Amino acid sequence: MGRHATAASGTRDVRPSPPMSKRLIGRIAAGAAVVLLVAVVAVLGKMWWDSRLPDTFNVMSYGTHDYGGGPERPNHEGHTDATGTSVANLHGASGGAPDARFDLTARAADIHLSSGRIVHALTFDGTSPGPELRVRQGDLVEVVLRNEDVRDGVTIHWHGIDVPNAEDGVAGVTQNAVLPGESYTYRFRAEQVGTFWYHTHQVSSKEVRRGLFGVIVIEPREPEPGLDVALAAHAFDGIATLNRDEGGGRMKTPAGTPVRLRLVNTDSFEQTFTISGTPFRVLAIDGTDLHGPGELENVSLRVAAGGRLDVGYVQPTNGVRVAIEGTDTAIGFGPSGGPTPAEQPPAGEFDPLTYGTPGPTPFDARSDFDRRFELTITRRPGFFDGSPGLQWALNGGIYPNVPVFVVEEGDLVEVTIKNDSNGIHPMHLHGHHVLVLSRDGEPSTSPWWSDTLNVGPGESYVVAFRADNPGLWMDHCHNLTHAAQGLTMHVAYAGVSTPFLVGDDPGNTPE
Repeated sequence: MGRHATAASGTRDVRPSPPMSKRLIGRIAAGAAVVLLVAVVAVLGKMWWDSRLPDTFNVMSYGTHDYGGGPERPNHEGHTDATGTSVANLHGASGGAPDARFDLTARAADIHLSSGRIVHALTFDGTSPGPELRVRQGDLVEVVLRNEDVRDGVTIHWHGIDVPNAEDGVAGVTQNAVLPGESYTYRFRAEQVGTFWYHTHQVSSKEVRRGLFGVIVIEPREPEPGLDVALAAHAFDGIATLNRDEGGGRMKTPAGTPVRLRLVNTDSFEQTFTISGTPFRVLAIDGTDLHGPGELENVSLRVAAGGRLDVGYVQPTNGVRVAIEGTDTAIGFGPSGGPTPAEQPPAGEFDPLTYGTPGPTPFDARSDFDRRFELTITRRPGFFDGSPGLQWALNGGIYPNVPVFVVEEGDLVEVTIKNDSNGIHPMHLHGHHVLVLSRDGEPSTSPWWSDTLNVGPGESYVVAFRADNPGLWMDHCHNLTHAAQGLTMHVAYAGVSTPFLVGDDPGNTPE
């Protein structure tokens, strides 16, 4: 039989098909690429759409509730819990005459730095820093805030003072922003002792930078003798200052005078202070005295954005220089009016983890915690409110898809904070102080309480606190630019809700 069967034989022709043309292959490949492109665009489009925040929203409408291994209330729905408590009802003392009363008016004003430079600022009472407020422990404090002409509105957050939730001053969470022509009254009992500061929490990433802040000091009922000075570090238009002084200031201080310096970092970035001319002790961190502070010399003092350090020394016969490292900004203290002494380069760095002596604490790393949370900070590509880029993420989620830590009043809470990013994040929990238990697995030597904890790249902290101040509390990076970019979340007490909204309609923009 021949190579090919004839049609008459009824045998099928088995000759191979001709090869597929290059044109057809190209069409198929192009079609597949179009399908893939459409799929990618659809996925990205959905990610973009899902990331967009409504013009007006409740902050508790978003996020994933994390109960830290503790019990969840039956049928608990967070912000929709109709049987719960509104933050609007969690006020401070409402009755009685205040022991200390202040009026603060927010307005735009030109301020003059010590060199004569003029800064177009936002101010409290026409100055920045705003008036220093000094009260005594136990005082009932009343502050009336008035907004003269700050267009976007203003609030007052009492940074580090564990006030009742309704007094916390966060626009869209605990109150509405105070718009031009309006006023708002804060009342709280000054239970703590220490160095704190106040600032707006409305468009805070811009308004604090422009000058809406001041220092508040809560003194003991019987103040200690000596010189007590608060120094607020702030960069105005990129110019480093201490109490609006660019450098060369001098404060006459007789030899033998006990001196307490309250160093306050009001910037959104870490500041490092140096003290030259005398040994000194770090007396307090974030408004809480340390236990058994030892003498230091030639040691630099890193202060987190929003953090505070109290330093004490006895004035020697020579001058003492207090400076912001890397700048010419310094203030001198001494018996005479002579020049400020030269800066003494630090040979080391203050480390609060290994400073001080052991002391009593209400709980420690061996305690039986009711809830344990993990908070991991990273960066990841994605969309934040419709904008693409490399975004800050908390536990892998980009705001608003971030965790909400839910606690019950009375809970003992442990939190592990990990920074897997290249940035420094001063994490600030409103309404509470945390006890630092360890850093990178190394336990703290002495009781170290903080409300603004500097977490460096690659660092891991374990901290703990008692949930004893019911409310809805912000927990955010106090690099306020980072917070505005989504590095923020909330700690919510079960059953607490907020009637306030963030967005265009009420005009609330906390960060």
